[in-house]
Amino acid sequence: MAVDETARAQLRRVVLWGASGHAKVLQECLQQIGLEVVALFDNQPGLSSPLPGVPLYTGLAGFQEWRALGLEEVGFLVAIGGDRGRDRMAIHALLEENRLIPLRAVHPTAFVAATAKLGDGSQVLAHATVCVDAVLGRQTIVNTKASVDHETVVGIGAHIAPGATIAGCVEIGDYAMIGAGAVTLPRVKIGADAVIGAGAVVTSDIPDRAVAYGNPARIVKYKE
Repeated sequence: MAVDETARAQLRRVVLWGASGHAKVLQECLQQIGLEVVALFDNQPGLSSPLPGVPLYTGLAGFQEWRALGLEEVGFLVAIGGDRGRDRMAIHALLEENRLIPLRAVHPTAFVAATAKLGDGSQVLAHATVCVDAVLGRQTIVNTKASVDHETVVGIGAHIAPGATIAGCVEIGDYAMIGAGAVTLPRVKIGADAVIGAGAVVTSDIPDRAVAYGNPARIVKYKE
């Protein structure tokens, strides 16, 4: 769905899908830029809203109940982190089909170069850096103090965890997960669905679905 950038810029109300700690992180970010979270959704029953005063609805039925209220001009973000990029993309599609508008969250303390490109639903959180000519796919998360250097391309649904350092000209595949404090050297390619463990140092290419840890990072298994 093509998004009218003027309409997106004028939005002031946002819903989040995901009612864990990441929802708190996103609410703080959104408050800093003048946006209000008006509803939360989560597929897990029995949860309480982590955001005081913000109602929580459960699953698709809850979403349809909220949608029946008829609110228009509402944006959305997906508050689900980790290696659940496919879930983020599925929820993204559902909310777009229901005429909600995908936002891009950039914390005021983050740096995003003028020539960087951020896909719909992407999140660049506190003190993170996205440098010149970098590209983030839809529903990519660059978490607290993570750094994505020049000309790096990050696929859809990827998550770069807090404090990770991605050097220049790196390629990160769709749905990959880069653990907290991990480092990738320049021109490395990390495959789709790969997982890089916390603190790992990636010195060579990592294939699709591989799980790699250590310094230098070594493949320990493959995801099924």
